[in-house]
Amino acid sequence: MDTKELIKKVRKIEIKTKGLSNQIFSGEYHSAFKGRGMAFSEVREYAVGDEIRTIDWNVTARFNEPFVKVFEEERELTVMLLVDISASEMFGTKNQIKRETITELCAVLAFSAVSNNDRIGLVLFSDQIEMFIPPKKGKSHILRIIRELINFEPKHTGTDIGGALKYFTKMVKKKSIAFVLSDFVADDFSNAFKIASRKHDVVALKVKDKAEFQIPNIGVAQFKDLETGEAKWINTSFKFIREKYQAAAEKKENEIRELFRRTKTDYAEIFTDEGYIKPLMNLFKNR
Repeated sequence: MDTKELIKKVRKIEIKTKGLSNQIFSGEYHSAFKGRGMAFSEVREYAVGDEIRTIDWNVTARFNEPFVKVFEEERELTVMLLVDISASEMFGTKNQIKRETITELCAVLAFSAVSNNDRIGLVLFSDQIEMFIPPKKGKSHILRIIRELINFEPKHTGTDIGGALKYFTKMVKKKSIAFVLSDFVADDFSNAFKIASRKHDVVALKVKDKAEFQIPNIGVAQFKDLETGEAKWINTSFKFIREKYQAAAEKKENEIRELFRRTKTDYAEIFTDEGYIKPLMNLFKNR
C-alpha cells in the first residue's frame, strides 16, 4: 500500500471511530474502566471524623498537631491492545473481513482511552510476536497504532494466543487493561488467560463471521485453512455434512465461552456484518 492510500485509510478510520468514541463510548468507557488504586494527593489538618489510620505521623510530629493523608482515585490507566493478525483474520464474507473490524475496534478503544488520559500500547501477534509498541499517550501515537493495524504484514500465518499473553505479562509490569482481539481459533490458551487475569484486567473481544458456522449448499467445493494451507474437497450438498460442521463450530464456541466464564473474563462477541456499537456498549454497561 502506497503512502497516499495509507494516509487516506487512516484518516477515514480516524473520522469514523473518533466520532463514535466522543459521542457514544467515552462516558461508558470512563465508567467501565476506573482507576485501580488510590494515589496520595496531599496532607491536611486532622478533622473530627477522620480515620486514625490516615494520620501522617511524620508530619504530625514535625508540626506538633495531627495531620492526615488525603488520597484520590488513581485515574490514569495503561491499556494494551493484543491483536491477532494471523491468516484467519483475513476471512470475511459480508461487509468486511475480520481484520478490518478489529482495526476499527482498536481505534475506538484507543480514542476512548486517550480521552480518559490513559496510555495505550499494542501487541501484534500471529504464532509469533510480530510487533510491540509500548504504551504512550497522544493522538500521534494513536495514529501510528492505526497505521500499523492497517498496513502491517505478518511474517507468520498461525495463532498463539497463549504466547501473546505470556509476552504481554512479561513486558508490561504495571497492572493494565488488556483487550485481546481475535477470532480465538487457536490451540488451548486457558492457562495463559488464567495467569494474565491474576495480574491484569483482561477483556476478550471475539470477532467472527457467520460463514464460519454454516456451510452453504454449493455442491462439491474446496475449503482451505488459511493458517495451515491445508485444503479439502467437501460435498456440501449432503445435509448431514453441513449439520456436522455447524455442530462442531458451535461446540468450539461454547468451549471458549466457558473458558471466559471460568477465568472471569469480560467478553463481547462481534460479527463482521452486524456492527460493534451494541456489543461494546453492553460490555461497558455490564462492568
